[in-house]
Order: sequence, then C-alpha cells, then structure tokens
Amino acid sequence: MGDRPSNVSFTEFQLIGFTDLKDYRPLLFIPFCIILVYSIFANAILMFVIAKNRRLHAPMYILIGLIAALGFFVPIYFVPRMLFSFLWNLNTITRHECLIQMFCLHFSGCFQSSILLGMAVDRYFAIIFPLRYNDFVNLTNSLIFSAILGIRNTVIIVAMVSLVVPLTFCKTNMIYHSFCEHTSVVNIACNDISKNYLALSVAFGIPSFDCFVIFCSYIIIFVVIFRSPSGESRQKAIHTCTTHIMGIAVAYISVVTAFVGYRVSTIPRDVRVLISAMYLLLPGIFNPVIYGLRTTEIRTQIVKYLKCNNISTF
Repeated sequence: MGDRPSNVSFTEFQLIGFTDLKDYRPLLFIPFCIILVYSIFANAILMFVIAKNRRLHAPMYILIGLIAALGFFVPIYFVPRMLFSFLWNLNTITRHECLIQMFCLHFSGCFQSSILLGMAVDRYFAIIFPLRYNDFVNLTNSLIFSAILGIRNTVIIVAMVSLVVPLTFCKTNMIYHSFCEHTSVVNIACNDISKNYLALSVAFGIPSFDCFVIFCSYIIIFVVIFRSPSGESRQKAIHTCTTHIMGIAVAYISVVTAFVGYRVSTIPRDVRVLISAMYLLLPGIFNPVIYGLRTTEIRTQIVKYLKCNNISTF
C-alpha cells in the first residue's frame, strides 16, 4: 500500500511473513498445523493428569501444570491466523488486535520465565532446607511470590505495549512477520522509537534477571547434591533437577536465539520469522515430553490413564 501523510496512521496491518517463499508458502500450513494440534493435545493431557490427581497438587507439579497451560494457549494466540494466511492469504489484522496479540505473546514469555524461576526456588528450598520446606513453601508465601512476579510482569509489558499505542504508522502497513512481534511493529512507525526500544530492553531484562537467579540457584543446589552421600534420594534429586534444567535450556536458548536473530543483519528475514515463531512454540513442543516422560509421578499417572482407557474399550 502507498505512503500516507505523516498525520494519518494505518488502522490495519498486513502480516506478510514468509512471502519470499512465494508458491511454497502454502506448504507451511502442514508443519504448523501439526505443531498446533500436537501442542494443544500434549499439553492438555499434562494439565488433565495434574489436575485430576490429588497427589500431583504439590507446588512443583502445579508449576509444571502452568507451564503446560502456556504450551496450550500460546499457539492459539497466533498459529490459527498463520494457517489462514498460508492457505487463503488472509493477512489483515487490525491495530487493536495487533496490540492485544503483542501483549499476550510478550506477557506469556515473561510468565514462562517467572514459572521457571518458581521451579528453581521450589527445588532450592526442597534440597537446601528439606526439613523446613513446608515453612518456606506454603500457601501464603507462594501467593506473595506469585503476586510480586505477576505485578512486575504486568506493569512492564503493559508499559511496553502502551508506548506502541501513540505511534503513527504513515509509511507502510506491511509487517514482514506472521504475528505482531514488538520489534517488527515499531520498526514501521514514523515516530521516534527510542523509548520503545528502551521498554523492550527493560522487558528483556525480566527473563535475563530470572535466568541469573535460576543459574545461581542450581549451582548451589548441585554443590549440595554432590556433597551429600550417594543413594536413592541423591539420584532422585539429580534426576529432578536435570529435568528442570532441560526445560529451562529449551526456553532460554529459544529466547536468546530470537533476540540475536534480529540483531544479525545477514540472517534472511524468513529465517528470522521462523526463529521468532519457534521461540514461542518450542517450549510447548518439548515440555510435555520433558516433564511428562521424565517426571516419574506424572509418567506413572499417564500410563495408568492410558491402561484404564484401553481396558474400557474392550
């Protein structure tokens, strides 16, 4: 679409990610549809098993359930629109829808980081102070901890998205992306966007700070574990913490890759869009496998439900 006067702003955007693929673009429907169905199904099973079984209502399993909830809802925020775009070239999104999608996606990223931090804190008290675990990790402290992180995430992401609201989009409404990612949207604005990049840097500081605390926590945890006498409890602690570290690695490696991808100009723009999509989708793909299969208590319940369903069909 053509340029507009600087005092007039587009009210709709065109999400044209992957259009460099031309005739091959519709083929992307297949892998992204499979990812959507798998993520919803696998994470729904994980949530169902944790919610159904009272033995799994301990803090650690509730946090895993919240991770599964993110894996369930995040693809719903943007993948269906991508599928319509791939098949029928329906690329239009209104400005208000774009801002809502931007808030949901970035808030989900911060929420995921907070959950991983909660897991690290939970394991820290369980292993460092096992006899006082219930004193530290109780309902009151958990609510206070959750409220602090929730307020922190909400204030920062609302501020970041709010700074996008007054921007004028007079040059173009073409966004080479498949969803409303903050950087891609503000880059087509006609105004000074230095404040927007500052807000993005602050928002990126949330997972960075959480990652630092998580890293320090697990260093202390593993020092204590390897100093403890060998035995079944030690092996169980190592197995549990290794499982959590795998989930953390998937989340933070995806974040760093997406962040770096936008700052290396030699990376093709379709690769950047793919990296951004995978940053949001990979945790929801791998977490059901990591937590569902490696966590013995959850795996046992899943096998139990599958056996019961098999028996009931005969």
